[in-house]
Amino acid sequence: MVARRTDAVRNRRRLLDVATTAFATGSDTVSLESIAQQAGVGIGTLYRHFPSRQALVEAVYRAELAKLCADAEPLSRTLPAERALRTWLGRYADFVTTKRGMAETLREIVAGGVITPGSTRAELDGAVRTLLSGTALRQDVDPQDVIALMAGVMMVAGGPATRDQADRMLDLLVDGLRAR
Repeated sequence: MVARRTDAVRNRRRLLDVATTAFATGSDTVSLESIAQQAGVGIGTLYRHFPSRQALVEAVYRAELAKLCADAEPLSRTLPAERALRTWLGRYADFVTTKRGMAETLREIVAGGVITPGSTRAELDGAVRTLLSGTALRQDVDPQDVIALMAGVMMVAGGPATRDQADRMLDLLVDGLRAR
């Protein structure tokens, strides 16, 4: 029985990893069958873990958001404040990229109230607050303002072809957050 539980955990993790990569391609038409096949499991296993496309998209979104936010503390502990913030902002840009291929389904989930913009902002707020606590950064900045700026950068320079522009804009954001 323990081995089955281990297999179930491994299969779920593999499905999430494959789905995250597949959705990052930017296509809303990724089939669940192809995700199951690439994960090395049957479609029944996928549906046991995720009874619908929406359930899989929600799980990918929540897992990636949790991972992103959890990265803030170790980065702030191990890197200089500016570098920690900039590294995390790059990971945020990657997080946004992974949502492209699930955008339509994600909109449906948000419209249904399963995921709310407020809950996402609250999670991001904690991470940004942690990153702004570095002494080399301005202490008068509201984390919600940084989150709004991050969203603006991704809206303007969100496509894969414009990642260079997004990186330049994120560098400018960090420069503006340096303690004077």
